[in-house]
Amino acid sequence: MLEQGTISIHTENIFPIIKKSLYSDHQIFLRELVSNAVDAIQKLKMVSRAGDYTGDIGEPEIEIAIDKDNKTLSISDNGIGMTADEVKKYINQVAFSSAEEFIHKYEGKSDQPIIGHFGLGFYSSFMVAQKVEIDTLSYQEGAQAVHWTCDGSPAFTLEESPRTTRGTTIILSLQGEEEEFLESARIKNLVKTYCDFLPVPIKLEGEVLNKQKAPWRESPSNLSQEDYLEFYRYLYPFQEEPLLWVHLNTDYPFIINGILYFPKMRPDVDVTKGQIKLFCNQVFVSDNCEEIIPQFLTPMRGVLDSTDIPLNVSRSSLQGDRTVRRIGDYIAKKVGDRLKELFRDNREQYISAWKDLGTFVKFGVLNDEKFKKQIEDIIVFRTTAKLTEKVAAETPVVEVQSSEGDAWQDVTPSPSSDLAPSAPYTTLKEYLERNKERNENRVFYSTDEATQATYIELHKNQGLEVLFMDSFIDTHFINFLEREYQDVKFTRVDSDLDNTLLEQDKDKEIVDPKTNKTRSETIKELFEKSLNKPKLNIRTEALKSDDPHGTPPAIVLLPEILRRMREMNAMMMQQQSVEFPEDHVLLVNTAHPLIQNLANLNQGTIIQGDGQSSTDQLVNLICQHVYDLALMSQKGFDAEGMKSFVERSNEVLTKLTEQASK
Repeated sequence: MLEQGTISIHTENIFPIIKKSLYSDHQIFLRELVSNAVDAIQKLKMVSRAGDYTGDIGEPEIEIAIDKDNKTLSISDNGIGMTADEVKKYINQVAFSSAEEFIHKYEGKSDQPIIGHFGLGFYSSFMVAQKVEIDTLSYQEGAQAVHWTCDGSPAFTLEESPRTTRGTTIILSLQGEEEEFLESARIKNLVKTYCDFLPVPIKLEGEVLNKQKAPWRESPSNLSQEDYLEFYRYLYPFQEEPLLWVHLNTDYPFIINGILYFPKMRPDVDVTKGQIKLFCNQVFVSDNCEEIIPQFLTPMRGVLDSTDIPLNVSRSSLQGDRTVRRIGDYIAKKVGDRLKELFRDNREQYISAWKDLGTFVKFGVLNDEKFKKQIEDIIVFRTTAKLTEKVAAETPVVEVQSSEGDAWQDVTPSPSSDLAPSAPYTTLKEYLERNKERNENRVFYSTDEATQATYIELHKNQGLEVLFMDSFIDTHFINFLEREYQDVKFTRVDSDLDNTLLEQDKDKEIVDPKTNKTRSETIKELFEKSLNKPKLNIRTEALKSDDPHGTPPAIVLLPEILRRMREMNAMMMQQQSVEFPEDHVLLVNTAHPLIQNLANLNQGTIIQGDGQSSTDQLVNLICQHVYDLALMSQKGFDAEGMKSFVERSNEVLTKLTEQASK
């Protein structure tokens, strides 16, 4: 026996801490041991390139072996190995890492990084093992193989070993409750999860378990479009193809490699949970990148690999600090750069992607001042304008951020010439420029194409362009736009009607000598008496149209300021919805044949209180029915309101058929 002793530690309770508290998940012991094995192989390559080892390094490999009879799990490598002195230094002195010292000595001798720290990570094995053994032979000429044993107490033994092959084997005698790690399927799953992209073959019973190739570490020029798509399918099987992606490959101001994808949004996707996989030197660390990725980019998927992201000792969670925030800002900037370039060079593809990304981009603009300045001029809105834009087939775009000159490289194949028509999109600046002569510094917008269809059609018929701001975030985004464009007035299509939509010859109306009122005044009084709603503001206007039948007989308007105040109050009170205000506007279209017929039917007689004729009753019912129809485009009826509407509809039809049959 070479030596007996106690492990140099700072506390006698180190093993209970390791077993219960240091690592949040027992299964990561395999990640740590395999990472150490890869380190040992990379170290051998480095000393060989430096000329300190002239022997044959052979084909690197890591072999995992299961012995169910003896309840042991072993991990072997053909790497650099250790001498007795190195075991004493790097194993017996807990948390003393050889990686930093080694890298300093052989700096610049390898293109593969040393993954981690052969020290504390090794002790994660005691979470699952009652006894741990190391059998190792150093690459150094004339070295004596040694065997180290520890049963989970500070005591250890170190003795000579008959081993004759260079490298290291870790043997774990598993605890009774950890025998799940004697199952081949369990080991295969762990290797796929944590070690799939490590650059060394990892074998179990002769079968190679890992892919080895990490696409994000490849030169972008070596990857085809299909390579990127295949990688996405591998990471996220059974998903639609991504919209586009960004390949990050830079060593300044941080060392970051990665491929970030913009996925197609689906209703069943939880956009509040990130799906970016965090790696450290090709070792999977976590699915949790929320601290790194800005919140508005949470829906992105893919891989980030960086040694500059500070992790806690178990690598299970991030340590929030200024570096993490700066990395997040950097990623946001690169995403912004990508979107700007796509907007400039391939607007069709940009618009196609915007349908999925627009909401999150707007969220970023609202919450990130730097990002806002980057992309504020490329925010687009669907429009009613007859534009000639086309949208290409949704071929994903590859864009690579290179470390050379910090420039973007487009490696996307030329888009197909097979273009399909799409709903036009425009920026706000383009809208204002296009409409500056007709409605200078005024923007008409819709928040609900279905319920506001009547109002949209009125504007379109008179050549007024309407923007659609109908995502859930647009209520807040409109307020942002008004702060940014303080000289621009934003008007929802149902808040008021532009003078362009109205006939302007009211002063020419003939006054009825019997009542001393114009027809418009008579109609207004007729509706006021019939509806009997003191807070309802009734206006009579003639809507401009080449076909009066194509316009509504009446519409409900919600004053912009009043509506916004109610929405703001509802938001502050955390109410689900805003009740429809009583003090709204009913605009009666005096040019519509129904309203003109109604006035003729009334024959100029205002409805009296008692003793109404059947005609008077019909006029009253029609006024209420016209009002109900106008309301239906603004709000749904509750049960009682719908019941009343149906009863009135039936009564109107009954009276009309009675008169028609006379």
